[in-house]
Amino acid sequence: MRKRSRYGLGLFAGEPIKKGEFIIEYVGERISHEEADRRGGRYLFEINRKITIDGKARSNTARYINHSCVPNSEIEIKKERILVVALKPIPKGEELTYDYDTEYFNEYLKGKCHCPKCTRKKEKLLQKSKKA
Repeated sequence: MRKRSRYGLGLFAGEPIKKGEFIIEYVGERISHEEADRRGGRYLFEINRKITIDGKARSNTARYINHSCVPNSEIEIKKERILVVALKPIPKGEELTYDYDTEYFNEYLKGKCHCPKCTRKKEKLLQKSKKA
């Protein structure tokens, strides 16, 4: 289910998900890398040397999965399909996350991660600096 998260919109487990279970497919228009470069955008997902998926359509529910440095799912590319698979058991209601690649992270997130692990780390550093 799609709802508000600390990042804006996120995708949350509507039911418990088992480790290794297929969750959802990242879908969209299949385009060439040249066309992807021309279009630009946050929802481009390269699947091989020739094809990129443009997942910008809101019907691509997987586009709402946010980044985390400690994700609960991962991407598997099989037969030119982008599959999201659980890395661990995910309870009902937990936000789905995967680790975005370095290029996306640097370009769109500007190296500023808001996942729970990084947020806690920043809060600890801020508390230490206030005590000093």
